[in-house]
Amino acid sequence: MFMIDRIDPRAPALEVWRDAEHLVATRWHAFLEAEPETRRFAFASYVAALDAEEAAAIELASFSLRVAA
Repeated sequence: MFMIDRIDPRAPALEVWRDAEHLVATRWHAFLEAEPETRRFAFASYVAALDAEEAAAIELASFSLRVAA
């Protein structure tokens, strides 16, 4: 974690989202390069990464909603 964690409580959630976004990109590229026999598994892995990114984005957005409330 960075020193900003003490300044911005959203920092851990932002880091989780960034990691998830990176995983999405990695899995997408893996899908594009997958051989036909592994393409189905590669796509399922990509979709799972999208789900994780969505969950991380929802968590990050919850901080904005708390500030707005």
